[in-house]
Amino acid sequence: MRGIIHHIELYVSDLEKSTEFWGWLLEELGYNLFQTWNQGRSYKLKDSYLVFVQAEERFLDVPYHRKRVGLNHLAFYAESREHVDEVTNQLKEKGVTILYEDKHPYAGGEGYYAVFFEDPDRIKVEIVAPK
Repeated sequence: MRGIIHHIELYVSDLEKSTEFWGWLLEELGYNLFQTWNQGRSYKLKDSYLVFVQAEERFLDVPYHRKRVGLNHLAFYAESREHVDEVTNQLKEKGVTILYEDKHPYAGGEGYYAVFFEDPDRIKVEIVAPK
């Protein structure tokens, strides 16, 4: 257990949009809805969970950007390359823009099979196949 991430908490600009986006994605990756309250949701897989909390209005003036100090992106394992392809197709059906599409699915380098995209707040997300 030592060193394993317990949880990650992200503040979001629109909890409804984030719940719609992250809910299906995390369930696709094996997470289950863990907690629900007026200003947040969490999803759990084994002993780790992700928390999404509605940011207060007074903190919404400066939008998130991954190039600023702080979180650049979140990366999750897929089951396989085929699973990466399934998630990619679902993302496209939902109108989510695939990042680095001209290099997809090898944008991470030769032999690195992944899809990169952004959540509603433009947090970069990566789903990568195990080697």
